[in-house]
Amino acid sequence: MNQHPRSQPIPAPCIVDIGIIVNKDDIERLLNDLCHVRYIHSIDNQIQSEGQGCVIEVFNDPQQSTLVANSNLYINIQSFDFLQLSKSANEETCFDLIQDHRQLRLIPISRSSPISDLEKTIDTAAIEAMMTEVLSAHLDVQFDDDEF
Repeated sequence: MNQHPRSQPIPAPCIVDIGIIVNKDDIERLLNDLCHVRYIHSIDNQIQSEGQGCVIEVFNDPQQSTLVANSNLYINIQSFDFLQLSKSANEETCFDLIQDHRQLRLIPISRSSPISDLEKTIDTAAIEAMMTEVLSAHLDVQFDDDEF
């Protein structure tokens, strides 16, 4: 018997540690929290490349590519059909981005230093805003000194 009559909406999915995510907004939200990762790129279960890098940007644009180069990852969720969330044999969280026979596995690298926690909380826009304020204040001081 149907537990949800048509008049009641079906509840949104709840995924805890393991599952398949197809909603692009959900995938983007999950990946936006990643910073430093180990990645493994494979096609037909054959490893093509692997390494470590920093997730610089996660975006949703059908006109742009996913790029992994120079230890930086720019991930376009439009490059993938779905994300499979799982745990490795070592209990590491794995984010498997899947598109046909291609898989890009992302495994977060945890850092225990306070600096890495700070890096996660400050984004590029905030750093740019702070630098603008510092430079502006420096120029104001120079301008004031020149007037005397």
